[in-house]
Amino acid sequence: MFKPRALKIFIPLVALIFVAAYAKHRLVDSKLQPESNLKDKAMDEISGIAASSINPDLFYVHNDSGDTSRFFAMDSKGNLKSTMYYTGKRKHLGVLDCEDIAVGPGPLKGRSYVYVGDIGDNGSNRRDFDVYRFRETKAWANAGDTQAKGVSFKYVYPDGPRDAEAMAIDPLEKLLYIITKRGDSVGVYTAPLNSKTNDTINTLTFRGKLFFSGLKPFKWITAADISKDGQQILIKSYEKVYYWRRQGKEPIWQTLQRPARELNYKQERQGEAIAFTNDGKGYYTVSEGVNAPIYYYTAPTN
Repeated sequence: MFKPRALKIFIPLVALIFVAAYAKHRLVDSKLQPESNLKDKAMDEISGIAASSINPDLFYVHNDSGDTSRFFAMDSKGNLKSTMYYTGKRKHLGVLDCEDIAVGPGPLKGRSYVYVGDIGDNGSNRRDFDVYRFRETKAWANAGDTQAKGVSFKYVYPDGPRDAEAMAIDPLEKLLYIITKRGDSVGVYTAPLNSKTNDTINTLTFRGKLFFSGLKPFKWITAADISKDGQQILIKSYEKVYYWRRQGKEPIWQTLQRPARELNYKQERQGEAIAFTNDGKGYYTVSEGVNAPIYYYTAPTN
């Protein structure tokens, strides 16, 4: 039990913390109003978002584990435009735990591709995981239900299974980035975009570790994105958004070793998705849940 003298210190301290939290909510969070919200109940557990490179105001999203092998195209207001179904490599639903999505270059010069990462592994016991690649089409801006044909990549970590929810594409070095979720520090891994497809196993390259302060599980990493010009990087935890700007032609894994800039973020119920706009001037976040809010933020200019 607390002694009277300790209580005289503890109670005012707790009161001060609550006052500070309330002030933050009133002065900061209350100013961050949703841009809109998800309009279709099919998008009920969104875990990743990425901006289209060829269709203005179009974003690709997907559900978390438990959904079938599909992803959605929606506008920034949350209106569902298309649902792309594909053939997954896993039994039953086709995929196990899709956690992030990215848009970037691929085998054909001048074309844009969507990458869906079936990378989740809560128990860290998957022997390998899959990433799917599809070539973007203009028709996805308003296609309804449609089939998407693509290829799959099978990956393993060089140091054993890991749980991950953050995936991004570096368009300059043409690398796939995977950032793990849990642990006091998280791992950064890469693979070339021209990895071998289908059932050939590709081994990721370990690039280093990142430490983020905070309490578990709030500090766990849930999403990442790289701007279309390759100059800006976002990494998101459950409660914070971190930002870096590339310097020159350095590899992004080196960029990430510098201190991050923490950006404004209204903490969501279970926010696991973040994406730059196509022009890199802003970014969106969205949470899991039916009719979840969509938030827009302006990206730093320097």
